Amino acid sequence: MLRYAAAERNQEAILQVLTNVLRSEDRFDHNLNALEIGSGSGQHVTHLAKHLPRIRWQPSDIDATLFESIEAYRRQSGVHNILAPIPLDVSSPAIQWPIPGSPKLDLIVCVNVIHISHWNCSLGLFEGSASLLAPNTGLLVTYGPYACDGVITPESNVIFDRSLKRQNPDWGLRDIRDLKELAAKNGLTFVSSHEMPANNKVLVFRKI
Repeated sequence: MLRYAAAERNQEAILQVLTNVLRSEDRFDHNLNALEIGSGSGQHVTHLAKHLPRIRWQPSDIDATLFESIEAYRRQSGVHNILAPIPLDVSSPAIQWPIPGSPKLDLIVCVNVIHISHWNCSLGLFEGSASLLAPNTGLLVTYGPYACDGVITPESNVIFDRSLKRQNPDWGLRDIRDLKELAAKNGLTFVSSHEMPANNKVLVFRKI
C-alpha cells in the first residue's frame, strides 16, 4: 500500500472544500456519481468516500500498477462506495474513456495531475468533462498549484515550476486564465477558486 505524504497532508483540506462546494450547489444530500482522475495511491478517493458516503466513486489512473494500492486502501477502509479502479488515459478522446455515457456523471475530481502532465491531458480533461458531466449540475473540481494571468507566486511555486520543467519540458504550472478559456471552449463555466494550504488552489467548473 503506497503512502504519499502530500496526499496525507492535503486530503482533509480538499474534503472540506468539496463538502462546502456541494452544499453551496445544493448537492450534498444527493446520491451522486463521481470519477476521480489520477487516483494514484488511492488515499484521496478513500478519504473522500469515507466522509461522503452518498457519492459512488470511480477511481482511475493511467498507471495500472497503482491499482493494487487503490484496492488495498479500499479494503482497509471498509467503505462500499468505491468501485474497482479502471485504466484511463485522460489525453485520449472522451469516446474512448471506459465510462458509461449514461447516466451522466455528477462530479469529476482531478488532484495534482494538471501540472505534472502534458497539455494534451488538460485538453482531454475538459473535453471529457464536457462529454460526461450532467448539464447544469455536473462539476469538475481540480486541485494543484497554478499561475494567474501569467504570474506565478510565491517564489516557492516559481522554483517548483522550474523543477517540473527540468524533469519534463511539457510539465509546469498552468495558468488559470488558460484553463478558463479551455473550459469555455468545451461548454463549462468557471464557478470558483479556493485558496488551499501550501500555495495550492481548488478550481471549480460547471457543465452548462
